[in-house]
Amino acid sequence: MLALDVGGTKLAAGVVSSAGRVLQRLQEQTRPTSDGEQLFSQVASLLDRLGPFPQYMGLGVGCGGPMDAGGRHVSTLNLPAWRRFPLLERLRSHCDLPTAVDNDAKAMALAEGWVGSAVGVDNYIAMVVSTGVGGGIVLNGRLLEGAAGNAGHIGHVFVCPESEEAIANHVPGLLESEASGTAIAARIGLPAVNATTAEIRHTGTLVGRAVGSVANLLDLRMALVGGSVALGYGEPFFSSAQAEIDRICTLEHSHGTRIQPVGLGADGPLIGAAAVGLRFLNRLPRNF
Repeated sequence: MLALDVGGTKLAAGVVSSAGRVLQRLQEQTRPTSDGEQLFSQVASLLDRLGPFPQYMGLGVGCGGPMDAGGRHVSTLNLPAWRRFPLLERLRSHCDLPTAVDNDAKAMALAEGWVGSAVGVDNYIAMVVSTGVGGGIVLNGRLLEGAAGNAGHIGHVFVCPESEEAIANHVPGLLESEASGTAIAARIGLPAVNATTAEIRHTGTLVGRAVGSVANLLDLRMALVGGSVALGYGEPFFSSAQAEIDRICTLEHSHGTRIQPVGLGADGPLIGAAAVGLRFLNRLPRNF
């Protein structure tokens, strides 16, 4: 399966086996542009390096949202060049392959339930904490979709009432406005990787606050978190998040909720994109 992961900071394309192993991968920084065609040209060029396309059964894509159902039009918050960009149609036309597009965090949820840390688990949330913050939720073994396929946007859960400033196009106090790499960099005046331990713990606390609220609301006890911010911050981030979850989750159905790094690490986004494609073709071993 040909796989594509489109993010605000990086683009990745690769080949993923039907067993969920990354066989080949290419990655490059997302070039800053306000021109949607220039951005698509970069995406197409990356995919071309994995051609010829007829050797693949299809193309699966994970992309930041929001988007129309099925990725017919995407308006990725961290890619201002794409506002209602017809991504699905353009990729199908370019590659001439069966193509499926979904939110990148929902794709990660599929990947973790397929070959990652949520194998055999029917209720969990998978999250991306990176340039932005997104989520995908599995309940009773099925991936939540919502009216237009945007269920799971945990980045827009309100977590910080004292906040008065936010990054562009975001409401102050939302998780993405406070805990994304973009927000952290704006707050500290440096790249997010330079955050102090106190800042890292604060970020973890806010993520834990959102996860705890979701666990209380939806009756789930597992949160798997990936993305460059979460995985880069490591133990101080996760221990602070867990402490906040423990504080919030006092109901019988949410008590004991655990947060942990995604099991698939850096391969998760591409495996997730492939899972989107395999699910579309009814070839994903687990029925989500």
